[in-house]
Amino acid sequence: MMAIRLPRILQAKQNLLRGSSPARDVRKGYVAVYVGEEEKKRFVIPVSHLNQPSFQELLSKAEEEFGFDHQMGGLTIPCREDIFIDLTSRLNAS
Repeated sequence: MMAIRLPRILQAKQNLLRGSSPARDVRKGYVAVYVGEEEKKRFVIPVSHLNQPSFQELLSKAEEEFGFDHQMGGLTIPCREDIFIDLTSRLNAS
């Protein structure tokens, strides 16, 4: 099963990492988020993901850990990068 999912995850990671430029380069309808447990990596995702129940769980964890005032200055999600990529891959596929 890992061999089947790996190409999809790698493609999703490449798509998400394209958003590694400054905030002014985030297209309309997208938002930049910082993901990681220790080292944070910037991803650009569709705003529509923010309304999905599975993504709402991540946002709740972020609120618990960081509140609304965080040093990164952006939306920071405290989860492993591979979990985030898998979630966004599933949301993009639906």
